Amino acid sequence: MTVPRTLLRLASIAAIAGCLGVSAAALAQSSYPSKPIRIVVPFPPGGPTDIFARNYGNALSKVLNQSVIIDNKAGAGGAIGTLEVKRAAPDGHTLLFTTASSLALYNLMAIRPQYDYAKDFTTIAVVGGSAVVIMANKSAPQTLKGLVDMARADPGRLRYGSPGQGTYLHLSMERFLYETGVKIEHIPYKGSGQVKPALLGGQVDVMIEALSSGLSLHQGGQAKILAIASARRSPLAPDVPTVDETLGIKGFEAILWNGVAVPVGTPAAVVETLSAANAKVLKDPVMQEQLSKLAMESMDLTPAASTEFIKSEAAKWKPVVEATGLKVE
Repeated sequence: MTVPRTLLRLASIAAIAGCLGVSAAALAQSSYPSKPIRIVVPFPPGGPTDIFARNYGNALSKVLNQSVIIDNKAGAGGAIGTLEVKRAAPDGHTLLFTTASSLALYNLMAIRPQYDYAKDFTTIAVVGGSAVVIMANKSAPQTLKGLVDMARADPGRLRYGSPGQGTYLHLSMERFLYETGVKIEHIPYKGSGQVKPALLGGQVDVMIEALSSGLSLHQGGQAKILAIASARRSPLAPDVPTVDETLGIKGFEAILWNGVAVPVGTPAAVVETLSAANAKVLKDPVMQEQLSKLAMESMDLTPAASTEFIKSEAAKWKPVVEATGLKVE
């Protein structure tokens, strides 16, 4: 029987590696990446996650000396793009760049979950975050207290937009409504890029957004950030009070963070390579400057630390999901 040349070649490589004491994992690491890397963003172009992902992809391309392609696969609050990565070959050439919505909240909120993040993905890193803000157009009350007062006086009059049913931003606003006891109608969109025009055009009165995405509208006078969901005011918007300052809601904090993951089964050596590349990307001065412009802070958590962080976030928001009864298809 004739042995195919490919098998002979692979056997020779394995034998040489064994003689040199080099593991198969090390060989996999040395040959990675062998083709362009695709980063799937499960949200439309134009939102904070998409902008961050494109900056991240450019920096990652330089570190790994390989082309990086950003592929937006929006829909179902991030589930469509996430499922695409789940089904991809676990070789490190398809990455998921996503938010807390798909990482920490999905299994808490989905009525019929189509994936289990803890079982179906390996976390590369939690890379950065931006505090959540509540914004209003010029026709709405220009203070958070005024907004709450109007909502109480005329329930159902106001509407707010979010980037999608079941997203982190949606849950953040529902938590706010639950704690204040007011009602504002929710209008879901397919990503933050669609909510901004709706806010400015008057289709919604209020928008729940990340500071990184809403700051330019605030600074340009097109809309106003009423409050920020953080422990202290942001140096990027020192005129904006915290929710606690305005309404006395203690501990009202929400950080829209982003993470990078790969399908489960990706070789450990490839995960190590991506983790090391991620550390270089986030320490790069150019990337730090870009994050600052986006009003985001680098987090740079290792795969193990990121996994624990995601678990803690799920535990943090579980009581909120239970209290609001918020579930999504």
